[in-house]
Amino acid sequence: MSVDLHTREIKPLRNTFAHTAHYVGNDKPASRYQEATLGTQPTANFHYRPTWDPEHEIFDASRSAIKLADWNALRDPRQYYYATWTMARARQQDAIEASYEFVDSRKLVSKMNDAVRAKVCQVLMPLRHVAWGGNMNNSSIGAYGYGTPFTAPAMFHAMDQLGAAQFITRLGLALDEPGVLQAGKNDWLNAACWQPLRHYVEDTLVLKDPIELFIAQNFALDGQLYPLMFGSFVDDHIVPQGGTAVAMLTAFMPEWHSESARWIDAVLKVAAAESTDNKQLIAGWVQAWADRAQTALAPLAELALGAEGAQALLEARAGLDLRGKKAGIAA
Repeated sequence: MSVDLHTREIKPLRNTFAHTAHYVGNDKPASRYQEATLGTQPTANFHYRPTWDPEHEIFDASRSAIKLADWNALRDPRQYYYATWTMARARQQDAIEASYEFVDSRKLVSKMNDAVRAKVCQVLMPLRHVAWGGNMNNSSIGAYGYGTPFTAPAMFHAMDQLGAAQFITRLGLALDEPGVLQAGKNDWLNAACWQPLRHYVEDTLVLKDPIELFIAQNFALDGQLYPLMFGSFVDDHIVPQGGTAVAMLTAFMPEWHSESARWIDAVLKVAAAESTDNKQLIAGWVQAWADRAQTALAPLAELALGAEGAQALLEARAGLDLRGKKAGIAA
């Protein structure tokens, strides 16, 4: 008895879903990112308008003054959908855990002098509350924004901000007693140097336009805060004083900021290129919120870096302006 094996090629009737093929073509296989995001925004057959906002549909592009012919154009260059985002963050979490094991095994925290540890806690602990504001604001963008390619990464960004707050909390517990967390909260609520930034964060919590909120939180504020605090303060000021452990235990924040900046800048570039009206509106928002964020961060730059703080803040603002220029936004 003999058996003949034959190979036959079975061609699929289609390469992707119909809503994705509208963007990538019928004869071209789509990536998982494209299938998870493109054309998935609900657009019709809503039962009723929200009773708490009867002027808008539950998903409504008109919540923003920015006008786009197709909101699917606001794509994430990282091509994050849930699976790829969670895998990337899991790798970063593993790296942080390895850093904590290294710091603990080498007793690097105990080798820092008390003054450096106290300075780190004084400057970084209130940032837990800034990150919480970032979590709330990006959750709002995810809720009231339009287009899955824009709102999905906003929700990922919201959870990343929560992760940043947790990393700062864990840093405080590694450096000192739990009382440093309460001290940071007290500073956030009462210390004069923190009140301009607290005012900024609380004002953004009530912004209605999701694109303006995106600019105020993710571009204008974080675009200056992260280079100032985790670049100029931690890397350039604390590390030379024996604070290498602090840089290792906060490595997620500058790495995440650099990665997420690609998405933030890409969104603004595409939205501004759509029309002259969009470009002028975005440039105005960038100018106004970047100026206010710079003013709010000025006393914290002095707190963190003393006489060198003003120059460090100017460098952070220059970096932000360069990002805006590359995105085609002339502030």
